[in-house]
Amino acid sequence: MNPDDFPTPEADVDTVSPESLKSRIDAGEEVTLLDARMASDYEEWKIDGETVESINIPYFEFLEDDIGEDVLDRVPDDREVTVLCAKGGASEFVAGTLAERGYDVNHLEDGMNGWARIYERVEVTNYDGAGTLYQYQRPSSGCLGYLLSDGDEAAIVDPLRAFTDRYLEDADELGVELAYALDTHIHADHISGLRDLNEEGVEGVIPENAVPRGVTYADELTTAADGDEFDVGDATIETVYTPGHTSGMTSYLLGGSLLATGDGLFIESVARPDLEEGDDGAPEAARMLYESLQERVLTLPEETLIGGAHFSDAAVPADDGTYTAPIGDLKERMAALSMDEGEFVETVLADMPPRPANYEDIIATNLGQQTADDEEAFTLELGPNNCAASQESLADD
Repeated sequence: MNPDDFPTPEADVDTVSPESLKSRIDAGEEVTLLDARMASDYEEWKIDGETVESINIPYFEFLEDDIGEDVLDRVPDDREVTVLCAKGGASEFVAGTLAERGYDVNHLEDGMNGWARIYERVEVTNYDGAGTLYQYQRPSSGCLGYLLSDGDEAAIVDPLRAFTDRYLEDADELGVELAYALDTHIHADHISGLRDLNEEGVEGVIPENAVPRGVTYADELTTAADGDEFDVGDATIETVYTPGHTSGMTSYLLGGSLLATGDGLFIESVARPDLEEGDDGAPEAARMLYESLQERVLTLPEETLIGGAHFSDAAVPADDGTYTAPIGDLKERMAALSMDEGEFVETVLADMPPRPANYEDIIATNLGQQTADDEEAFTLELGPNNCAASQESLADD
């Protein structure tokens, strides 16, 4: 049903912004959500949190004039309930219907689409390299990016197309010029902002080893080979080739202090190796990942921070609120990093989660082999990222 087709309940209900809802969850407030989407959408992707109670009752259960008591009994009547849906239309209808029956309800503005537009910039205060480093966090999908600024210049690592304007606005706010935009690899869960930023005059940088995969626009960008360096003020970004998640997977050592590992290593898991060559190619990719971790990543000084391109619900942020951790800490907490190759490969292949939604179309778009307008691109990347080898944490808390 189109949201415009929902009847308008007589009761007025308040609207809650996605930002205010997240603030309440971050503050540890108890929040009750009634998710009115279909069960399949709910099971794939929902708003979680330690203090969040989430109930799924699809909107069609509320379309009848005489709503069944078995439905109403599932809605708490002793506390405030926030109703949400995909875009905000169904939730307004459901919330109004419940308000007419005396429930204390409001509804989430723009639904899960609004939730997906939350994008927060958090300073990495544990970073001790040159300049200032920020981590961008998108809670809806767990996507992470990095903004390094020093002097009057800045660089963004793993930008999202949906937030192209945001990066430029943040650069203006910080009084810097965005000099570089760098991708770690061909992403499978979101549309890259690399080309859009390049069109805005930011030098787009793509890993040299990603180009043979079929990138159609490589001649428009700068390619980064292993060992290449990019200067941002007095800070240096060093290219570190770390294949495994993909054949072109490349990390960037920011200011000698944080390794932006893309999807190679996360603070709670390691990469899944099957998104480029499928199940048949996954074992060889897993062996490649093992070699990259053992020879290129874990050999860095133990105080070097690791910052991946994603975080999951199992990830625990550092004391500065960022999803980063020192290499030494990860070595102690993540048994997979001390396994021999055979055991590592077996562990990585044992329990991989479902592949990211629309990953084939997203990859093709990021390769330049097909196009998507802004709305199509945003819709393609809605949902969880699922780029780690396991939905459960591989690290001991």
